[in-house]
Amino acid sequence: MENLFNGVRVVDASAEVCDLRATPGTPLKWLANTLSEADWKVHLPAQAVAEILREASTLAVSYAKGLNEKAVTPDWPAVRESMNTLGNRIDNGPGFAVLHGLPIDELEEEAALAVYWYLGCEIAPPVAQKWNGEMIYSVRDTGQTYAYGVRGSRTSVELVFHVDNAFGIAVPDYVGLLCRQPAKQGGISRFCSLYTVHERLQQRFPEALERLYRPMLFDRQKEHSEASPAVLLAPFFSWRGDKLFARANTSLVRKGYQVAGLEPDRALEAALSAVTEICEDDVLWYEAPLERGHIQYLNNHEVAHYRSEFEDFEQPERKRHLYRLWHRREGTSHYDGLAGC
Repeated sequence: MENLFNGVRVVDASAEVCDLRATPGTPLKWLANTLSEADWKVHLPAQAVAEILREASTLAVSYAKGLNEKAVTPDWPAVRESMNTLGNRIDNGPGFAVLHGLPIDELEEEAALAVYWYLGCEIAPPVAQKWNGEMIYSVRDTGQTYAYGVRGSRTSVELVFHVDNAFGIAVPDYVGLLCRQPAKQGGISRFCSLYTVHERLQQRFPEALERLYRPMLFDRQKEHSEASPAVLLAPFFSWRGDKLFARANTSLVRKGYQVAGLEPDRALEAALSAVTEICEDDVLWYEAPLERGHIQYLNNHEVAHYRSEFEDFEQPERKRHLYRLWHRREGTSHYDGLAGC
């Protein structure tokens, strides 16, 4: 999987390159004014809440034994029905959904995390989010500066439209975020359809879109062994069957070339600028508030998400804090989806 690109060692995912396609018609191609709250909001009914409260202590015991413990199958048919509805929204609807009604104030933190873990298992198996095997990832401002080796999720900076782990060998299929505490101000979640971005590029910047189908470098953010290359070579857009597969993150492409000590070609610079211009049009993106106890789920290949810069409360216990899960339908639970990584 390793190769050389202009004299630089890379993890080579250029096998993903495919022919440029016309943008298909799909429910995942939308503009903001075509969506309503009913398209993405999923409420847990009273029966589902009762099931969660009944199962929470059992799930917490299983969770405490280890995150790979699969000995427990929750007895929660109403919950499962709600999660099936949610799963359909992220696969065949707008590509994102927010679960409302989790009784977070009635659960100890460990029990709430256990419930969150098993809710995510209804969508797809959880997988590691860091090279060290970390499975549940705390999203909070650590005071670090956003730089090489520091993920934006550890800072309070604006995160432009992107998919999670765009530089990964095995990009997660879905992302979940449980909100424990929202920010004092900012930290707004926005979503945009990558099919719509693809279509707009096809209409307005066809040469840019063609370049996005060819390989480019992505910074791997030090999530790899010391002996492994620091950058990945892959296209921004490709396809898996009839589904768009996007490694959408202009920031990590620019950082990839900086890390490699190379200059991006002019066509790539123009293509990245075109993506930024398209995504700045507010007719493309939809805001869905994330409040305490809400769980946000999104399709991580066909929908991009954004987080605005935020300001925290002074009190440590009130600072913005989310728990993130990644899910994949295939491969192992290892970070790169491979056994022994």
